[in-house]
Amino acid sequence: MSIQQGSAGGVPVLILKEGSTQTKGRDAQKNNITAAKLIAEIVRSSLGPRGMDKMLVDSLGDVTITNDGATILKEIDVQHPAAKMMVEISKATDNEVGDGTTSVVILAGALIEKAEDLITKDVHPTIIVDGYRKSAQKAIEILNKIAQKIDGGNEKNELLKIAKTSMQTKLVSKEAAELAGLVVNAVLQVSDKSKPDSKYKVDIDDVKVEKKAGGSLRDTTLIQGIVLDKEVVHGGMPKRINQAKIALLNCALEIEKTEFDAKINISSPDQMKMFLEEENRILKDMVDKIKNTSANVVICQKGIDDIAQHYLAKSGILTVRRVKESDMTRLARATGARVVNNITDLVSGDLGNADLVEERKVETDKWVFIEGCKHPKSVTILIRGGSQRVVDEAERSIHDAIMVTKDVLEKPFIVAGGGSPEAYVAGKLREWTSTLSGREQLAAEKFADALEVIPITLAENAGMDPIDTTTDLRAKQSKGSKWMGIDVKTGKIADISKLDIFEPVSVKEQIIKSATEVASMILRIDDVIASTKSSGGGMPPGGGMPPGGMGGMGEM
Repeated sequence: MSIQQGSAGGVPVLILKEGSTQTKGRDAQKNNITAAKLIAEIVRSSLGPRGMDKMLVDSLGDVTITNDGATILKEIDVQHPAAKMMVEISKATDNEVGDGTTSVVILAGALIEKAEDLITKDVHPTIIVDGYRKSAQKAIEILNKIAQKIDGGNEKNELLKIAKTSMQTKLVSKEAAELAGLVVNAVLQVSDKSKPDSKYKVDIDDVKVEKKAGGSLRDTTLIQGIVLDKEVVHGGMPKRINQAKIALLNCALEIEKTEFDAKINISSPDQMKMFLEEENRILKDMVDKIKNTSANVVICQKGIDDIAQHYLAKSGILTVRRVKESDMTRLARATGARVVNNITDLVSGDLGNADLVEERKVETDKWVFIEGCKHPKSVTILIRGGSQRVVDEAERSIHDAIMVTKDVLEKPFIVAGGGSPEAYVAGKLREWTSTLSGREQLAAEKFADALEVIPITLAENAGMDPIDTTTDLRAKQSKGSKWMGIDVKTGKIADISKLDIFEPVSVKEQIIKSATEVASMILRIDDVIASTKSSGGGMPPGGGMPPGGMGGMGEM
């Protein structure tokens, strides 16, 4: 139905096109708030080490089993516009800090739910939003005060605790200690520190993660180099080279085709023979050029002609072709080689080094391993596992662990986990609310209540009583024990810092900022106007004019 507005004379004026719908005021708010709360409800049961996994089946029947908030929300294909905003913050948190994707959605849902109580008591949404923003600022300030500073590069133990905590909540929790060791070594290997007093820089693209079902999670390895999911191009080439000298080529070892149409008239077999021999000679010259640099491994981004392959095989050069550009960049960082765009420019100084280049069979595929690079600035983690589902979830877990290790190297501040920082900040916020005046104070109190939803959810998922837990936790925190939180393994409240469970401050900050922003945005909406897609080139149904002449001009 088209939406009509009455003009001064009481005559209806057509504003929006046919089929548009409009929801206003309280109805619009209620609709959006319910959608946001439902999204938070979906992921709530998957928070923490005792959280449950979700099985997601897409339209093609592909199965994903995970408890990663961002993955769950991405796979379920949400349609409601307010719910989509919740999915977006989960994605943004995943891209920015890598962890906390479930927490951010749960906190946003709690902030919206608490605001609903105030809206029903006629507190204006703008006042709630202002109160929330001030509270978020104060919460981050308190967090930074209690954070513990570490020297990321030298305190490897602390980094191991961080990576391990991130994996404790995942399917790989039993192997968390071993996998955390691989992750920390990989991230430290690729981290850069230009000056002794400057910050670390980490590009997580330098840690390549390859996965292959088969074996068990304990067979996962860190390779000081790169694994290419390609095989050696020619059967006659060596499959293993020790003390490899590697040439990286971004040009085809083929005869280039001309840009324009050209015809070659050949009138005798001798001419044909000369033509083919000339082609052979050009390709042989290319291979000789490579051979003269003393390279014994060639990795090429483009194609390689059959004849060139033959000459490379005769020279005993192991060759791989059609390698991805991203892998070429990683290989350059790992081996110290320079990617050459024109074969005539290749000199021995452009070659990289590795102790071993070898083709190995991984399950049913043949892959090329470039190992033993001296000081690689790019490494590979090869994940193995019992089935494809396990390997996929292990990859997600390792991504999160890599991200949190990077977060701590770049901002070396940590807090204990188990909901303890949220409970502590909530307590301090309640003390601070007395300095606020008017209705903003109510919003700040609700913000503090919402923060406590993280420890409460952890407790619920561990089978603890939420009310007893809340009162007990508040009592212990008020005595000044700031790291008191939920020990989900024993189902009790304990000092989490003694259990070696730590999280980066940057993750906590991102959770508070993102959740507050999305809650504020959803609360400020009081009108939803949805237009439907017009069918058949914008003509109204019936093919003629819209009712009442040209778009209501008759009435006006």
